[in-house]
Amino acid sequence: MTLPTCVLFVGPPGVGKTMLSVALGRAAVDAGHRVYFTAATELAAKCHKAALEGRWKTCMRFFAGPKLLIIDELGYLPLPEDGASALFQVINQRYLKSSTILTTNVGIADWAGAFGDATVAAAMLDRLLHRAAVAGIDGPSYRLRSHQNQADAMRKGVNAGVS
Repeated sequence: MTLPTCVLFVGPPGVGKTMLSVALGRAAVDAGHRVYFTAATELAAKCHKAALEGRWKTCMRFFAGPKLLIIDELGYLPLPEDGASALFQVINQRYLKSSTILTTNVGIADWAGAFGDATVAAAMLDRLLHRAAVAGIDGPSYRLRSHQNQADAMRKGVNAGVS
């Protein structure tokens, strides 16, 4: 049996994607592995800065190093122009060597539009999905549940007064 080298948590905001990735990261740390957690935009910014400063290879070695790399919030904010390319380079460096967890609110079918480059998106997905576990998570936002409870209570109150 081949274990996944990647896990993709896909779903709307507030459903627990980050919490699950942090829990898996914590389990990896407890098992003695090096883990690094970063937001996708932060990873892209670090790669861009490293390229400008002539430290591209050092940056790639840094992101290739941890046994588990967690990339959070892919698709929430637009990546800079070279961000998708930098992300692809990191994924490519880690391909079949180390594990990666990605959290995203962008469905896999929409990655080409989200990254602005269908070729890069396809190449990235090719590597990510080769040995991946994809978990689609749906449901109401955990952070907004108290607001939903209030709205339901008000709705019940209004409906009770109408009867």
